[in-house]
Amino acid sequence: MPDRRQFFHRVAGLSALPLSAAIAFSQDGEDSDFKKSGSVASLNERLNPKIQASREVAIAALKPSVAELDRGLKLHAESIVFDAYGFGPRAAIDGAAFAAAVDAGASAIELKDLREEMTMTRFVTDPVEHQEFCDAWRASGVTCVFNNAGEEGQDPMRLIKRLARHTYATDMLRGFVFKAAVPDDITMAKEEGRHCYYMTGNGVPLTQQWLSVEDELRYVRVFYQLGIRMMHLTYQRRNMIGDGSGEPSDAGLSDFGHRVIGELNRVGVIPDCAHSGWQTSLEAAQTSSRPVVASHSTCGGLYEHFRSKPDNVIRAIVDSGGYIGICCIPRYLGGTGDIAALLDHIDYAIKTFGPDAVAIGTDVAYTSQAAGIEQAKVPRSPKQREEFRMLWPKDDFKTTKTMTESLEWTNWPMFTVGLVQRGHSDEVIRKVIGGNVMRVIEASA
Repeated sequence: MPDRRQFFHRVAGLSALPLSAAIAFSQDGEDSDFKKSGSVASLNERLNPKIQASREVAIAALKPSVAELDRGLKLHAESIVFDAYGFGPRAAIDGAAFAAAVDAGASAIELKDLREEMTMTRFVTDPVEHQEFCDAWRASGVTCVFNNAGEEGQDPMRLIKRLARHTYATDMLRGFVFKAAVPDDITMAKEEGRHCYYMTGNGVPLTQQWLSVEDELRYVRVFYQLGIRMMHLTYQRRNMIGDGSGEPSDAGLSDFGHRVIGELNRVGVIPDCAHSGWQTSLEAAQTSSRPVVASHSTCGGLYEHFRSKPDNVIRAIVDSGGYIGICCIPRYLGGTGDIAALLDHIDYAIKTFGPDAVAIGTDVAYTSQAAGIEQAKVPRSPKQREEFRMLWPKDDFKTTKTMTESLEWTNWPMFTVGLVQRGHSDEVIRKVIGGNVMRVIEASA
C-alpha cells in the first residue's frame, strides 16, 4: 500500500523538517500552534528513533488506510486522552552516580530509592532527559495519566515516596505537566496544551495498629488531601481488605474491606480492583455506592488470565458506574499479544457491556533511550530473592519485542487509529480514550 506508507512517512518525517515547517503542517487546516495539543503535527514532532521504530511496528500490525490514519490522528489530537492507569515517561538513571553509590556501600534500600528518584525526577534537571520527556508526552497525545504514585502496599511511608517524586516533578515543570486535583483541571490542560497527572496510590494507607476501624482508615483522608484520587484495594497477595488476584483461594472482600469501601466512598477516592481477586472485585463493586474500576486489566471472556476479569465481575463493575481499563501487557491480553490483541479486548468489552464500560489503562511507561547505556555503567548486583508481592502464578505465554513495541506508550495515537479501523464512531472512540475516565472522576469528586 504505497499511498499509506507515503502518508505515514510524510507525517513521521516531520522530525526532519525545520520547526516552522512542522508547525505549519496540519491535516485539518486548523491553527496548529506547536504548543497546542490540538493538532496532528504535535503528535509527530521530533520522533526520536525509539518512538519512530515503535510507531512503525504498530503501523505494520494495523495496516491502516490513509483515510483511517487521517481520521484517527485528527480525532486523537482533538480529544481529551486519559490513560486510566499508567506512568509518565521515565528518565534513565545517572549510571556514574549510581555506580558511585554502589562503591560507597549504599544499602539495597538506598539503591532502590535512588533508582526510583532518578527515573522519576531526573528529567527535571538533566536537559537531554527533559527534552525526551517532553517529546514522549507530545508524541503520545495524552492529556492526563492516572499516574502510579505509590509503591504497592499499605504502609503510609511506603506509599508516600512516589507521590513525593511526582509532586516534585509537577511542581518544577508545571508549565508543561502539572498535578491535577479536580476534573476541570484536565479540561484546562487540554485547552492550554499542557499535560497533567491524576494521582493513584497502589494501596490503601493503613496505620497497621488495628486499634479501631477509624484509626486504621484515618490516612485515607490525608492521602486524598495530598492528591490521591484512586487506590488499589489489594496487590496480587491477600491483605486485610481482601484476596489479591494471585491468591488461589479467591475468598473475597473481608469485613474490614467492606468498611474500607465505605470510607473510600465517603472521602471521594475511587476503589480500584485491577489487582484484586475476582470475588474481591465482585463484592467491591456490589458494595460500593460510587463507581468501582478495574483500571488496568483485560476481559476474561476473551482470554482468561488471573489478571483478567470474568464477565460477571465486569458487569458488576459497569453496574457500579465504573469501567474496565484494558492494559498493554501482552501476557494479560493473550492472542497475538500486540496492538491487535488490545483492540480485540476493547471490541469485546464494547460489544458485551456497552461503550461506557471500557477505557485504556496502559500500565506501561516510556523509558529513555539512554536507559541501557546508563545501566551498563552500574556493577552487577548479587541475586536477590523475589519480592513477596511479585509471587504471581506462572503462565507459559512468551512475550516478544514486537508485541511490546506495538504497545509502546507513545503509540497512543495508533490506539485511536486502530479503533477507527475497527469501525467505531467518533463518539464511542472519545469515550474509550478518555471520556469514560472523565465521567467516573466527575462522579467520584
